[in-house]
Amino acid sequence: MNVKASSFDPSRWIACLVFLLLFSGVKAQDSNQILLDDLNSFDAPPANWQEAGGVTVSLEQDNAISIEEGEGILVNNPESTDQAQDLYSKLSHGDMDLSLDFMMAKGSNSGIYLQGRYEIQLHDSWTVKVPSSSHNGGVYQRPANVQGNRQGYAPRQNASRAPGLWQHMEISFQAPRFNEQGQKVANARILSVELNGVVIHENIELLGPTAGAMSEDEVPKGPLRFQGDHGPVAFRNITITQYPDTPPELVDLEYNIYEGEFEERPDLDTLKAIKSGQSDLLTPYLGSLPGQFLMHYTGTMQIPEAASYQFELNVSGGAGVLQVADEELIGIEENEGTVELQQGEVPFNLFYVRQSDWNAPYFELAVSSEGLRRHVLSDQQIIVQSDRHPIYVNAQEKPLLRSFRDLPNGDRLTHAMSVSSLQNIHFTYDMNRGNLVQVWRGEFLDATPMWYNRGDGSSRPSGSVENLLSEPALLLNRLENEQAAWKNDTTDISYRSRGYKLDDSQNPTFRYEVFGVSVEDRLRTVRNGRGFRRTLNINETADDLYLRLARGNSIEEVAPNRYAIDDRSYYIEFDDSLNIEPIIRTIDGSQEMILAVQPTVNYTILF
Repeated sequence: MNVKASSFDPSRWIACLVFLLLFSGVKAQDSNQILLDDLNSFDAPPANWQEAGGVTVSLEQDNAISIEEGEGILVNNPESTDQAQDLYSKLSHGDMDLSLDFMMAKGSNSGIYLQGRYEIQLHDSWTVKVPSSSHNGGVYQRPANVQGNRQGYAPRQNASRAPGLWQHMEISFQAPRFNEQGQKVANARILSVELNGVVIHENIELLGPTAGAMSEDEVPKGPLRFQGDHGPVAFRNITITQYPDTPPELVDLEYNIYEGEFEERPDLDTLKAIKSGQSDLLTPYLGSLPGQFLMHYTGTMQIPEAASYQFELNVSGGAGVLQVADEELIGIEENEGTVELQQGEVPFNLFYVRQSDWNAPYFELAVSSEGLRRHVLSDQQIIVQSDRHPIYVNAQEKPLLRSFRDLPNGDRLTHAMSVSSLQNIHFTYDMNRGNLVQVWRGEFLDATPMWYNRGDGSSRPSGSVENLLSEPALLLNRLENEQAAWKNDTTDISYRSRGYKLDDSQNPTFRYEVFGVSVEDRLRTVRNGRGFRRTLNINETADDLYLRLARGNSIEEVAPNRYAIDDRSYYIEFDDSLNIEPIIRTIDGSQEMILAVQPTVNYTILF
């Protein structure tokens, strides 16, 4: 086979696999955005559901919601009727991806039932430190009458946002499988759930319907169901992508394992297998194995319908070859191949050569087509073994970490300081420009890019990030008038960092000089981890000096002295006693909040 060990670097393969998982161009046969200009996409909508053009909730009062007339937003207000009920889609789904935005009222509780049976919890979990299956993004427990394991899955971390802010969720669901007699042969799975940019679930098996299901019977297809009898919730941008095709199936699998170092394809008739047998699963884990070997699987692939199928074979520590219908689809130098297959049965061969005995055996075989989501045919419980272990920095250590930080537009900050808190909220500060860059909720930092091997000097947040800047920018600037464009060029402004000083709790206050004035910038967590309070002390004021506190697509006052920023992504709140009147202006299609420089400025960032 002319196998060269140097061609199969596991770390290189892992990078390729991540790329394939994130960016594979699998087309879906049925992608459908649920229109919210009316409720025609739903079956007999109850009175507590309505379309709206805008929605606002209170941060002070439980379950308080205000609705603006219009369309594009789906709103549930159970207090509007004595008969609050759930909402069911007319569409019936099997395998699907669901993408949507949602907004919770304070203290509210709701849920999304996949196929009307498996609930993903929606909940105001804003300041919860250790979430359970009942909190936002959790997979709810099974009914109390279930014998034994009631299951339920808590999210990996709390990535929730404050009430009244839009949150984003993406769910990949695999429906239960049934044979021709209607008997269930495989449980439903939630392949992944992503909440506000953070993966909170991966590849979890659902033993049965969760509590509150529309039925305890499981089905190939069922409606999407939104819980309506608990608390106010709003939705928008609901998109369902269905994958109606049935994946191919491997049957009659047999294997032979040959010991040795194989650099060329051998004549198997001349070799004696050290282990042989039958397997119900395509897996590299077949008991005790030598350090170097050739594993050969044969069997039959059942093709449910004629289509063009794309196969991927990813291996670790060696090489792999795939043959389907007597055609070699994947050879030594590639990891994917495409073939037209007719409905019926075709022969299947897989060769796996393991050359590096320092890594556990690993291969993964996946298939996809126009109407079939990437489906793993091999053992789904196998996790690739890598010598590259992630390096996480824990907030419990209360660190301040200096590193490079990359912004969404590709700019790299070379003097970024990330600061953690025990409230599970954190921020990054640009010491080159004296400005707050981003805040996030959840885990602290992934320092793998910085410390693994030679590293590139950068770190990245491990939680749900709110980027406050799209590009490097100064906090304080000199403007000719209130409508002058904000300048971020630091040339000839005499910016000079004076470092930072730590208080008794090791919280930093950043200090710098710019435009001839001295600035102290202090950020501290507010109660229960709701956000950060920022205090700016400036030794001099001038009529042409301004602070830019926020920039985004929209800035709107949603309560006295409270502003929702960038399409309700986070809040800025001023103390009622300070009589601060920020200037809201539109520059180059974006809105900005600026403020004339004062000796002391206090405001709170809630997210």
